[in-house]
Amino acid sequence: MALTSDLTPDTLRNVFAQHPSGIAALCTIVEGQPQGIVASSFTVGVSMDPPLVMFAVQNTSRTWPLVRSGGRIGVSVLSEKNEGVCRQIASKSGDRFAGLRLNSTDEGALFLHEATLWLDCSIEQEIPAGDHHIVLLRVHGHQGHETVNPPLVFHGSAFRRLEAEQLVS
Repeated sequence: MALTSDLTPDTLRNVFAQHPSGIAALCTIVEGQPQGIVASSFTVGVSMDPPLVMFAVQNTSRTWPLVRSGGRIGVSVLSEKNEGVCRQIASKSGDRFAGLRLNSTDEGALFLHEATLWLDCSIEQEIPAGDHHIVLLRVHGHQGHETVNPPLVFHGSAFRRLEAEQLVS
């Protein structure tokens, strides 16, 4: 069996898009203003002791330096109800937080309503990884929600929804 050796960025983007992933918004308050990025590379359960999660961010991100400067980062694992919110925060123009329902901690972590999970985090370590940095985040607190909203999934370069399979008897 011969595998293709085409490893150009465009090809890899299409190849990597075949792996479904959850989506998280990482938000904070900087000088009284909300700042945030969206990551489809977010991973929970990196370590239980200490409690660590991680994501990858492009080295060229203009927003990550702002979010990093906020100190505490609120991670909102997005639900299918947050698809529009996800697009709004990921936008490169306009007020990316206009009209959004938000909660914050005294330390400045910022959370989005209707997410499946909130994690209050701080940066533990940043590791260079090619054209990205891997960011390890230490979890300081968490809150699940009484109403479990199905997760928002990114697959094939599009937002997808999980659907329960109907068993026929």
